[in-house]
Amino acid sequence: MDHDVIIIGGGAAGLFCAFNAGRRGKSVLVIEHNAEVGRKILISGGGRCNFTNRDVGAENFVSTNPHFAKSALAGYTPQDFLALVKRHRIGFFEKTLGQLFCRESSRQIVEMLLSECGRARVTIRTGCSVKCVSHDGRFMVETSDGSFSAGRLVVACGGLSFAKVGATDLGYRIARQFGHKIVETRPSLVALAAKGQNWPNLAGVSADAVVSTGKHSFRENILFTHRGLSGPAILQISNYWRKDRPVEIDLLPGVDVAAAIKSDRAKRRSLANYLARSLPQRLADHIAASLSVNKPIDQLSNADIELVASSVNAWQVEFDKTEGYDRAEVTLGGVSTDELSSQTMESKRQPGLYFIGEVVDVTGWLGGYNFQWAWSSGFAAAAAL
Repeated sequence: MDHDVIIIGGGAAGLFCAFNAGRRGKSVLVIEHNAEVGRKILISGGGRCNFTNRDVGAENFVSTNPHFAKSALAGYTPQDFLALVKRHRIGFFEKTLGQLFCRESSRQIVEMLLSECGRARVTIRTGCSVKCVSHDGRFMVETSDGSFSAGRLVVACGGLSFAKVGATDLGYRIARQFGHKIVETRPSLVALAAKGQNWPNLAGVSADAVVSTGKHSFRENILFTHRGLSGPAILQISNYWRKDRPVEIDLLPGVDVAAAIKSDRAKRRSLANYLARSLPQRLADHIAASLSVNKPIDQLSNADIELVASSVNAWQVEFDKTEGYDRAEVTLGGVSTDELSSQTMESKRQPGLYFIGEVVDVTGWLGGYNFQWAWSSGFAAAAAL
């Protein structure tokens, strides 16, 4: 069966690209191997889908080419997507740091995309697995439901994160087949496992913190787990974390702990109780117990105070691995941007072949940025199709 465009992947990027291409009069087929489209959308944002962020720029993304995302993001903005959401009368609210969520359910976003696909006469085949792809003047896609051909092929089947919702390496295999390089992939926006240590007594404790590595810092909550650390600040830093470099954590941002203790040193109070004025009790107890200076603050020397301060304001933590793809929100790395057009997402190696969304080496921060990349890259490809 012939079409103008075949899109492999019925997720955010694939569906968005599909109806925008369909609006332009193209005959579009979406192939999705799951029984329903948009499964990753449905589980995102705690079931409310953090569908974009009010403030999005290329600096909110990680890529071997930090400028690659600029063109697509400028071509379709968060305000453009928000206008679509409003047109479908989907209630939304703004959380911290510009994050926009559905007021009711992430299913509303999937229904919106399906509604737009219906209007654009897009054909969607679910439960349809791709067996192989070839090209001989046209793209031939062999599937479990038969063979389909098209002049253009869009790869929108995501990365390796969340295998439980059907993630595979199909997109990378197609890219390699047509001569594309793959930037090394790993799980990201993910909890990190501490190297050679853990804190089971702290599991479940959360704290406001500044988490830093290299030139990058994020201030949000951290959450202690049985294996290491999670929480928004840790997920953010996982985009930049390297195994050979410790992560620095300031557990009391904005507070000079050394100066504070020195000013209060006349008071006879245990170190744990003193720290518990500003930190969760279990965390304060742990810090005090782990130091060789666990004594009342009026007995602390200046050297003791500096040790306490460095443990609180500049805690150095080494992580040796992530919690893996099953717990990762995204895949870092992917199809190299060196061989894609930043304006159209088309391959420079194979005319008519496009890569959009998570399969590309463009990874956003936590907070709606990866969905915006799906919308923007999908729109850029659709406009070129």
